[in-house]
Amino acid sequence: MFYKISYTFNWDVIYEYRQKFIDGFLMTIIISFFGLILSFIIGLFFAYGQNSKFIFLRFFSKFYIEVIRGTPLLVQILIFFYVFANNMGFDNRYIVGTVILAMFSAAYVSEIIRGAIESVDHEQYETALSLGMTNYQMYAYVIFPQAFTRMLPALTGQFASIIKDSSLLSIISISEFTMNAQEVNAYTYSTLESYIPLAIGYLLLTYPISYYTNYLESKIKK
Repeated sequence: MFYKISYTFNWDVIYEYRQKFIDGFLMTIIISFFGLILSFIIGLFFAYGQNSKFIFLRFFSKFYIEVIRGTPLLVQILIFFYVFANNMGFDNRYIVGTVILAMFSAAYVSEIIRGAIESVDHEQYETALSLGMTNYQMYAYVIFPQAFTRMLPALTGQFASIIKDSSLLSIISISEFTMNAQEVNAYTYSTLESYIPLAIGYLLLTYPISYYTNYLESKIKK
C-alpha cells in the first residue's frame, strides 16, 4: 500500500533548521521539569486540603480538582493566560505557561498522593500514635515514606503526560518543541519532515520514563 504514496522527502531543508528543533526540544524539557516540581508542591497541598479539618479548604480542594480534571487543558491555557495573567500584568508567557501546566497536572498528582497515603495500612497510624508521635512526625517518618514508594510509578507516568501536554502551550506562542516544528513547517512547507522529528523527539523523552515506570512497578510488586 505504501509504495503507492508519491511523496518526495526533502530532509536537506529541514537540516537547515536543526537548531530550532534543538532549542524547542530543550525548552520542552525545561518547562516539563519545572512543571513537574511545581505540580508536586501544589498537588501535595491539595492532597492535604482534601482531608483538612477546615471545611472551606476541604471544599476548595475538591472543587479545584473536579474543575481542573473536568475541563480541557487547552481551554484552561487560553482562560488563564488571556483572562487572568494578562489582566494581572504577567507578561512572561514561559513562566505563566509552566504554572498553567503545573496547575493542571497538580489535580492528578493530588489524587495520586491521596490514594497512596490512604493505601497505607491503618495499623501504621495506630502504631505511630502509640509511640507518642505527633501528627507531623507520623506523616513525615512513617506514613509518607511508605506512600512515596507507592506513588512513585504513577508520578513518573504523570511526568510523561506533562511532556506531551506541554505541546499545547504552543497555542500561546511558547517556543517549545511543537511550536518550533510548526514554524519550520510554515517556512519550508515540508509537513512530514517537520513532524516526524517532532514525534521521534517526544518518543525519546517519554519512552525512558515509561520504561522506568514499569521497572518501578515491578520492583514494588516484589
